[in-house]
Amino acid sequence: MKDFINKFYRNHSLIYKGLLFICTTVLIVYLFPKSGKFKYNFEKGKPWQSENLYAPFNFAIKKTDEEIATEKKLVRDNSILYFNLDNAIESEVKDQFETQFKNSFSDSIPEFDLDNLFKTGNLIIKELYRFGILNEDYNFSDNKVIALLDDRVEKEKVLFSNLIKQDEVVLVIEKVLSNQNLSNYKNSFISLFFDLVEPNLVFDKSTTDKVLQEEFDKIAYVRGSVEKGTLIISKGEVIEGDKYQKLKSLQSEYESQVWNKSNYNWILFAYTLLVALALLMLLLFLRKYRPDVFENNTKVTFIFFNIFLMVFITTLVVNYNSKYIYVVPICILPLVFKAFFDARLGLFAHVITVLLLGFIVPNSYEYMFLQIIAGIVTILTVSELYKRANLFISVGQITLIYIVAYFAFFVIHEGTVETIKWETFIWFILCGLATLFVQPLIYAYEKLFGLVSDVSLLELSDTNSKLLKELSNKAPGTFHHSLNVANLAEASANEIGANAMLIRVGALYHDIGKMKNPTYFTENQSTGINPHDELSAKESAKIITDHVINGIEIARKNNLPDRVIDFIRTHHGTSVVYYFYRKEKELQKEVDKLGFSYSGPKPFSKETAILMMCDSVEAASKSLKEPTSTKIDAFVENIINKQIEEEQFLNANITFKEIQSIKKVLKHKLANIYHLRIEYPE
Repeated sequence: MKDFINKFYRNHSLIYKGLLFICTTVLIVYLFPKSGKFKYNFEKGKPWQSENLYAPFNFAIKKTDEEIATEKKLVRDNSILYFNLDNAIESEVKDQFETQFKNSFSDSIPEFDLDNLFKTGNLIIKELYRFGILNEDYNFSDNKVIALLDDRVEKEKVLFSNLIKQDEVVLVIEKVLSNQNLSNYKNSFISLFFDLVEPNLVFDKSTTDKVLQEEFDKIAYVRGSVEKGTLIISKGEVIEGDKYQKLKSLQSEYESQVWNKSNYNWILFAYTLLVALALLMLLLFLRKYRPDVFENNTKVTFIFFNIFLMVFITTLVVNYNSKYIYVVPICILPLVFKAFFDARLGLFAHVITVLLLGFIVPNSYEYMFLQIIAGIVTILTVSELYKRANLFISVGQITLIYIVAYFAFFVIHEGTVETIKWETFIWFILCGLATLFVQPLIYAYEKLFGLVSDVSLLELSDTNSKLLKELSNKAPGTFHHSLNVANLAEASANEIGANAMLIRVGALYHDIGKMKNPTYFTENQSTGINPHDELSAKESAKIITDHVINGIEIARKNNLPDRVIDFIRTHHGTSVVYYFYRKEKELQKEVDKLGFSYSGPKPFSKETAILMMCDSVEAASKSLKEPTSTKIDAFVENIINKQIEEEQFLNANITFKEIQSIKKVLKHKLANIYHLRIEYPE
């Protein structure tokens, strides 16, 4: 059990990467469309690019969405509306009319006229309830057929125009009175029936919807069929009309047949293999060419998270409406990876992501070509992302590439520009605007994953920052030395194509550990008193070498990024403090060199190697007396050659040619610093 735990602990990093790899693969496959993929790509109105296509099996020709919508509209227009009829209301109104009739008309009216008025009142009731009175106003066509239901049984069918609306009651009363030549009693009858008349028709929505759905279910969704072996379309034929519908029907039938219960697991397994293969290529790339990134689980998680995020967003857009597919700013991915890592990793990860998206998007070849070209342009054009103007210029170039490439594809497919869809260009412009969101996204990623971009490095390079101000106050000589080293290192980095911004920041902070005991370092001894005179050589060496450890502690306390702390750890490598080592050797023959050496590690990148050279050269240059061009050249050669002999650059990926270029820059810079001016007369 103990051996198992030890083995697990030793390999926990690889186990984590394996779990991350499996989880990302499963999540991406889960987002893939749950249907088989038709092996032909085609678009309406464009030529058929593949060989002659024959029906692989019998299948029905499905109606178009427009045809089905037309049939449904016809059914809906001819459908019957159902209203529930309450016959008891008419009887109640008659009874109340008989009760209130005499109270509504004067006793002075002759008996004959009263009988006539009473008959007219009953005639009005009969006319009002002949078909029924609606309980509310309904917005139906007058020609709509209405079925009246009495106790759920259909009584009769009438037109909607025959039903009485509530605001039509007065018109019916006036019409009956006019026919009986009793218009002078209009007000009396209206007053009487105002409180008597009640609606007796209520719309039965549930029955209406049920019957309508039954009619919809009778609609046939297919028209005809295609027999196996029948020629569907020939190579070069334009895909339109019936041929297009046959192809769509074949695609639908193919996908439904492939993605069934028996094949589901096999297709899922195949998808998983392809996604796993793509992600495995990315991991192998990191392991072979970016081992520092591969060893860092946070960085690997960051890369996989961004790839999954792009697949997720694209899936959402495709499921909503695939015409908005080009609004998704895929080029944010290489921008982010270039900001935190490098261009090569950014392009490789971008290509892997686009290959995965090919399973999701329509017209996958066209989409993949556009996105890969746009990704290459992104990598080639974007530099110094912290400069806002550079980002705007690059986004403009990316948008232009999208438009030009899409235009070329459209002309190839259509052979004309007359039918070009100009709205697609709007999607590309929106995509470009969305790409500008990369700046706040980089800031958010820095906080979430603890990564460092050039934007953060630019902030750290500000000499008015709290930590650098403290360094200038406590150790002004060290601060001035750091500024000189930063200038030398930046110039050297530019010469060999290293990260100039990173090395400048590293140079500014590399000696912050000297703030703890500033007077023990010669550049800060302004009084002429040397505290090392009262210490043994071993104690002095301990104080000198401890400035590296103190610097790391101060850096961590002030939340400096690990990439900057690397410069503090490595700027002396495993070199020896020779002054105090020789001093101790004068006193005793046997001296342990380790007691006078820095703990390391040695520089492990171009940038940290450059800083070691520039730091040593700048510090030692203060001892030059009457410097000349020859002296400076020999001085630089001796210091850097000694570091090479001590194998300080063994772990850094820097070449002899690059070291020679750095020597040249340092010689030139020092010659300018120590340039002698003519003496002006007083």
